[in-house]
Amino acid sequence: MQKKITWPNGARCACAITFDIDADSLIHISKPADGHDRLYPISMGRYGPTVAIPRILETYKRLGLKQSFFAPGWVVEQYPDVMESILKEGHEIGHHGYLHEDPTSHSPSEQEYWFERALESHARVLGNKPKGYRAPVYNVTQGVIDLLNKHEFEYDSSLMADDLPYVMRSKGRSLIELPVHWGTDDWPQFAHYDEIGYMMPVAGPTAGLSPFWEEFEAQYEAGGFWIGIWHPFLTGRLARWRQVEKWLESVLDRGDVWFASLEEIARHVRSQYGADAESVRVEELPYYSAPVLTK
Repeated sequence: MQKKITWPNGARCACAITFDIDADSLIHISKPADGHDRLYPISMGRYGPTVAIPRILETYKRLGLKQSFFAPGWVVEQYPDVMESILKEGHEIGHHGYLHEDPTSHSPSEQEYWFERALESHARVLGNKPKGYRAPVYNVTQGVIDLLNKHEFEYDSSLMADDLPYVMRSKGRSLIELPVHWGTDDWPQFAHYDEIGYMMPVAGPTAGLSPFWEEFEAQYEAGGFWIGIWHPFLTGRLARWRQVEKWLESVLDRGDVWFASLEEIARHVRSQYGADAESVRVEELPYYSAPVLTK
């Protein structure tokens, strides 16, 4: 039987829109030799922090929402004014690597170097330490979990083991996992990015966003947790964001949906787990200690 989490103030379900502000980090990490001179993908990435984020923040302010963003450390350094504007409005910015590097392509020592370099960027530019983490391309390793616990992160939002938030226990420590899945990620609907190997057929705003609303209705009916994993240069485009605004207004009118940052949701789940351990599922890590196939 699936666990049942109760939400604050009698809310029927919890919701969070999260934005990964990758900006132009993607072209630099994928094409290190000449990414700096590929102006089309640079401009596409820059649209996120320079045009989409102000649009998104204006909507959130008008509707009274506090939400979560994730940014690579390099993006924090490149766009400090944008990052500061996000924090000024009461939103959170989580850890998303340094240059959107894939942890699975690095040795443990390299993982630690890039993880801590990104932490230093947040501290130096913004004067804070992220509470949450999302792995680039969702690629978490056990080494990353160890780093999250070492640096006392409150939550991860990269894994897919449940519909509801759950506890991940590893080596005597625990994190709250706020699970994602591809059904509410905007990459399959809108990403058309040949330079990094993605050539998705771009959906129109209504067709591309309607699967997210279907996912929400299922979670609303079940009393669950809905999360959008979006990118400003994709869903922050004008026509798409107009559709999002209309959806937000209609959902907020219901009066029983809790929109919160992932940090708030993680703290609520941990508090509930402390009061009633049977209400939150637990995953034990590591899953495996060695390859399952050996010669």
